Amino acid sequence: MTKRTDQIRLGAFLMATGHHVAAWRHPRAAADAGVDIDHYVAIAQRAEAAGFDMMFLADSQGGWVDRSQLESVAHTPQVAGFEPLTLLAAIAARTQRIGLVATATTTYYPPFLLARLFASLDQLSRGRAGWNLVTSASPAEAQNFGLEQHPEPEARYARAAEFASVVKGLWESWEDDAFPRDRDSGLFADPAKLHLLGHRGEHFAVAGPLNVPRSPQGHPVLVQAGSSEPGRDLAAATAEVVFTAHQTLESAASFYADVKGRLGRYGRTPDTLKIMPGVMPVIGASEADARARYEELQQLVHPDIGRRFLAHVFEDPRLLDHDQDKPLPDWVAVDGRKSRPALLLDIARREGLSARDLHLRVTGARGHWTIFGDAGQIADQLEQWFDGHGADGFNIMPPALPEHLDDFADQVLPELRRRGRVRECYEGTTLREHLGLPFPVHPAARATLAEAAE
Repeated sequence: MTKRTDQIRLGAFLMATGHHVAAWRHPRAAADAGVDIDHYVAIAQRAEAAGFDMMFLADSQGGWVDRSQLESVAHTPQVAGFEPLTLLAAIAARTQRIGLVATATTTYYPPFLLARLFASLDQLSRGRAGWNLVTSASPAEAQNFGLEQHPEPEARYARAAEFASVVKGLWESWEDDAFPRDRDSGLFADPAKLHLLGHRGEHFAVAGPLNVPRSPQGHPVLVQAGSSEPGRDLAAATAEVVFTAHQTLESAASFYADVKGRLGRYGRTPDTLKIMPGVMPVIGASEADARARYEELQQLVHPDIGRRFLAHVFEDPRLLDHDQDKPLPDWVAVDGRKSRPALLLDIARREGLSARDLHLRVTGARGHWTIFGDAGQIADQLEQWFDGHGADGFNIMPPALPEHLDDFADQVLPELRRRGRVRECYEGTTLREHLGLPFPVHPAARATLAEAAE
């Protein structure tokens, strides 16, 4: 395997008390962390001090609540917490370098509002914002927006493609030097540098312009999560970073080659897209010690969590009554258009897991890669995926906060730096610079350059 010469990019995927479903029950956890701004600021500052390229917050407009089984809220800390853009705006004021990425759905936001919110965060943070584009997976979200039924995947992705185009068009309303703010002449904004969108499409009619200027990084970094067929094509067309989930290097490398191979259809080159699978590293003095630490959390998983998790992810309430000590029944099926349930079913069938084994395996990282070992072993595994072209970097998912983030920062990052795989310190100020992504030249500037070249 040939060693790559570029460097591993790192995101800190932060969830209140950590990614493990039982992390909030750990004696060293703050159970109310989801609504504690000081907690979030502290872990963001810790990730920044460690040199992470970005922090990432997930979100749902449905509150992760199964309305047909309201008792499902009883053991799940994700049912209540901050709206991520509001939270990141507060964190922006108390950090200097780390990128700030949040999830927002194209299915239930209007594009002008979303474009304005993220452009504002990008200005507030001086070019550190990123938008994680999702199409929403939970039917519960529809009922919060006047719909009885959640749109089918094909409809959601068709809307998402047009949505992304509208948002990017709005972000290009103004050229980079459109605001001279010249007191002597009285010229605040140059009308010649203003570009109206005037979009009329199948799903949206948006006139523009956006009332927020471009930021030091041009516009927010566009992130996309999802590995389904329409998701891959949307990523190739629009995304600059892709978050994804894989269990094996073979699967990750296949996805990597497929998505990067689609970029040419859209006039793009491989360096314009970074693929960053999620990984939950559990670090100890040895692999056995790391597994023992993880088992502490596993012992705290409430027995009701697993069966409800499986019933939810496979969208089949019959699993609520299934014997947890038996394999998933043969009648469990997945919609091929949805990547996560297909991934979990593959794990269960391939490894012969019982329903209980499966939910204990995935309720921590929800299908993402989980690895165990000392700092050197963790670094070895990350390097293997990186050099095997399964990843350009990783979205690090600490099982419990803050201690597992500290473990990675204090033990694994120094080892990766010793090997020359991660930069020593921030070399720029914007999220694009951290990730090695090109600056998005404004279309008007591109046209001028093209004319000059002729």
